[in-house]
Amino acid sequence: MTPTIISCAVTGGGDTVGKHPAIPVKPAEIAEAAIGAARAGAAIVHIHVRDPATGSWSMSLDLYREVVNRIRDSGTDVLINLTTGVGCFFFPGKEDPGVPGPGTCMCSPYERVCHVLELRPDICSLDLNTMWINDRAIINPPEHIAEMAQLIRSVGVIPELEVFDSGDVHLGRKLIDSGVLQGPGYFQIVLGLNYGASATTRTLMYMRELLPPDAVWGAFGIARHSYPMLMQSFLLGGHVRVGLEDNLYLKRGVLAPDNAAMVRKAVDLITALDGEPATPAQARAILGVRRG
Repeated sequence: MTPTIISCAVTGGGDTVGKHPAIPVKPAEIAEAAIGAARAGAAIVHIHVRDPATGSWSMSLDLYREVVNRIRDSGTDVLINLTTGVGCFFFPGKEDPGVPGPGTCMCSPYERVCHVLELRPDICSLDLNTMWINDRAIINPPEHIAEMAQLIRSVGVIPELEVFDSGDVHLGRKLIDSGVLQGPGYFQIVLGLNYGASATTRTLMYMRELLPPDAVWGAFGIARHSYPMLMQSFLLGGHVRVGLEDNLYLKRGVLAPDNAAMVRKAVDLITALDGEPATPAQARAILGVRRG
C-alpha cells in the first residue's frame, strides 16, 4: 500500500477568527501551527497568511516570507504548500451588479503567484474553479489559470490542482493535454463546500474516475464532513487533508484544540486500518517534488 500523505491546512483566509481561539493569525502563530502539525505527522502544510491587525486574508509577500522562513529554520522537512487562491473574489455591487462591490479582490495572474516565484515553496495550490460560494463569486478564467501555471512551472514548483466540481477536472485535463500543465497531475478534490461537489462517497468516486490515469490525488471534506471524507479518500486510495482552515471540530461538539490534534486523529484513523502516513521524504517521492 502506498503511504498516505497527510496535508494540514492550518488557518485559511475565512471568517473563522473569533469563532475558534486557536486560529493562527500572526506569522509566528501560523508557522508554529505548521511546525506542530508536521511534528504530529503531516507531510505537507498548506499556508495562507492573515493581516495581523484584522485577522482577515492577506496577500502580503512579507508575511509569507516570515512564515516560510520560520518553518524552514525550524529544521522540519515538511513540504510547504502556499495558496494562490486569493485574488479571485467578486462581490456584485448592490445598485449595479456589473460593478464590483465591497470585498471584491480580482488580481492579475502575476500578483497571485508572486510570493510563489519569490519564495519557491515545494507546492502551491492552483484553483481550477469558477463558482458561487456563499455571498461571493469565485472567478478563475482559464487564461489566468494557464498563465499562473506557466509562471509556477518556471520556478519548478508543483501545482496542487484544487477541483471543486466535475467541470474543474475537465479543465485540468484540457490544460494537461495542451501541455500547459505536466501530467498526470496532482489533484485535490474539495467536497462539501456550498454549491460545489457534495461530500458523499458516490460523488468522490465519480470525481476520482474523471481524473487522468495515474494522477496523484487526495480529497477532503468541509466542516462536519472532514473526517468521514478523510476515511473515504483513504479507502479509495487517495491522500488526505485536515486542519482549521476546513473544520473547527475534532469531533461532534468538541472544538479541536489545535491543528496538531487534528493531524494526530488522522494518523490514528489511518494506522487503525493498517495504513502508513507518509513521511515528508516519501511525499516528495510520490509527488516528484524537488528537494529544498
